[in-house]
Amino acid sequence: HTHAHAHTHTRTNLHTPRTNTPTPNMGPKADNVKVAVRCRPINKTEIEQGCKTCVTLTPRQVSARNPKQPKEVPKEFTFDVVFGQDSKQVDVYTKTARPIVESVLEGYNGTVFAYGQTGTGKTFTMEGDRTVPELCGIIPNSFAHIFGHIAKSTGDTKFLVRCSYLEIYCEDVRDLLSTTSAEKKLKVKERPDIGVYVEGLSGWVVKNADELDKIMTKGNRNRMVGATKMNAQSSRSHAIFTIMLERSDVGPDGEAAVRMGKLNLVDLAGSERQGKTGAEGQRLLEANKINLSLSTLGNVISALVDGKSKHVPYRNSRLTRLLQDSLGGNAKTVMIANFGPAGYNFEETISTLRYANRAKQIKNDPHINENPKDAMLREFQKQIEELRKQLEDGGYAAQCFRENTSTSVLQRSGLLSSCSLFRFHPEREAAAQKRTAAVTKKLDGMARKSRKSSTARKKKGTRAFRKRRWRPFRPKLKRKLLR
Repeated sequence: HTHAHAHTHTRTNLHTPRTNTPTPNMGPKADNVKVAVRCRPINKTEIEQGCKTCVTLTPRQVSARNPKQPKEVPKEFTFDVVFGQDSKQVDVYTKTARPIVESVLEGYNGTVFAYGQTGTGKTFTMEGDRTVPELCGIIPNSFAHIFGHIAKSTGDTKFLVRCSYLEIYCEDVRDLLSTTSAEKKLKVKERPDIGVYVEGLSGWVVKNADELDKIMTKGNRNRMVGATKMNAQSSRSHAIFTIMLERSDVGPDGEAAVRMGKLNLVDLAGSERQGKTGAEGQRLLEANKINLSLSTLGNVISALVDGKSKHVPYRNSRLTRLLQDSLGGNAKTVMIANFGPAGYNFEETISTLRYANRAKQIKNDPHINENPKDAMLREFQKQIEELRKQLEDGGYAAQCFRENTSTSVLQRSGLLSSCSLFRFHPEREAAAQKRTAAVTKKLDGMARKSRKSSTARKKKGTRAFRKRRWRPFRPKLKRKLLR
């Protein structure tokens, strides 16, 4: 059977339902940003220059010693997971991105992004070498994971997978999959119903992992790269590959319940120092814009962590604006900080580790993106199962439930059809229905009076309006009548 019912490479509208904006007080489901760090191997140039390793790694800690001040106490940092110089791509994916992809398949939003100095292996971590299975990075591994899960799904579950690919070059948003011109500048906008979005961004419906891979290859051809003294293939822009996954299941009421997850795979351009990269002209302008957006990202992280800032500067950069939900909002987020081991880059390494250490204190508030009605039915179904267990136990709680639960309450909550084994008292039920009818009658009469008052209010200058002050229906009176 086919789960993704669409034609290959079909353009779609990428507007998605609005997600929650960040709030300072998170509920019990608040989820911290997970942070992993990865140290690349020392390269040939650093060996020729006689650079020595300045970091010591354990499974969860990084210790960095300043080679210029050997007597100083090493600086230590603790993270969720630490990957050494000999780490494998599949291990990085399994321990960082795999849980995020699993959550997206269930209807959550997820973000994975790599951060670090230029030339530390961010693009290798995210993409790797897609022609060699052992060297595939997070993005191609997530493609295989998603469609492997879809292939194993059973029953009436159906999926629709869409994708988009954009870059932020010198603070301009560009569509890497555009069929007209990849250099066209797009606007970042916001609407009450869908939140932050990119106007005019193209989207493509795909049916398998190979199609996703071909689309990404096409986008990479349009991405801005350039050579510097520290990296022959340096990314000169931030790239965001987004996968939108809609899942349709049969809900408790027998109707189709749709959940939608969104996965952002972000390859950030590296921070640069002009003295080391030797950037000039256009490369220097690109470096300034990259450092500015990364600085804004740092300011956003600091504002979210300190708890004192009333304003979070998301709007100061296109990058932070597009990642607003990923930082303190409705998403599960993993950050992978890349750094080099050479003492020559000690200051950049310490800066990256401090950056990552602050990021792990950010709290997000992820939830499943679904219709509120479906969520309510799911909650009712959970309550029904709990009540069934109580009845099977035959304890005091089950006896109280039989004696005190009214049929009308169950009817309003939608539980009656699933609770046929309960016994009720006819007298109590009749009395409850009588009280409900009386209150409803009174409320109807008051509503009619309220409408008449509203009509009189519109006729300004009339005697009726001058004599009687119009008042809206008061909720306190409703509660008093119900009591």
